[in-house]
Amino acid sequence: MALSDPSRTLISLGYDTVPALAPLTYPGRPVPAPSLLLGDELLALDATDPDPAHWTAPAHGRLDDMLAAAGQAGTADRTPVLAVGSNASPAQVAYKLGVLNLPVAVPMVPLPIRGIGVGCSAHIGRNGYVAAAPYLSPGAERTLVVSWLDDAQLRAIDATELPSYRRTALADAPLPGIQLYVSEYGVLRDPATGTPRPGGGPQAELLTALMADSPALRALLGPTPKDWVRQAAASAALREQGTQLLRATGPL
Repeated sequence: MALSDPSRTLISLGYDTVPALAPLTYPGRPVPAPSLLLGDELLALDATDPDPAHWTAPAHGRLDDMLAAAGQAGTADRTPVLAVGSNASPAQVAYKLGVLNLPVAVPMVPLPIRGIGVGCSAHIGRNGYVAAAPYLSPGAERTLVVSWLDDAQLRAIDATELPSYRRTALADAPLPGIQLYVSEYGVLRDPATGTPRPGGGPQAELLTALMADSPALRALLGPTPKDWVRQAAASAALREQGTQLLRATGPL
């Protein structure tokens, strides 16, 4: 399926690190510009037209024609899904689809979004890290990545998010039908401010801060972020204990 351009592979572009396999790299590198993730390649997209049916990949042609040639669903038959964490990383998306032997053909486009803040889900995920989670923040303005997923891809991503997250429609979105994953645990409260603790930053810094705020978490999973992710990824019981300690401060 890939077009075999060595200069556009994830490895060549430096987008090949998978947060699920290297938890301290969470949330991974998001796509910086409109792109088509195709196999192990990341192709530039011209997505200036508001209608995805008119998007093109320079030197390769119309996006929908490319998807059809690869035997994949066109943009009209895909669901736009907003990412606040590692689903903005092409390496993570490719990994999640690849483990189920699904075709990796996903348009990924950064989009300005209002009213959504990025916090930290009040739980420890199966890979050992504390993932990002959205929350309503009327004054917030940020750019987040939207992926257009076909039905099979959407089910695959759902399987990696449920039951910790639920997929829901985003109201008042700049894009019709856009969805996002909301944490069932809520988001962590910053004990210094009482507001949501910022998420989406370097995972090692977040875990270090969480252990500094909670001696019990440090005793359970520390003393270092590397110890945290190694132990948490290996033990569902430790993840549950750690989650309970995280939630002791009262999630929002």
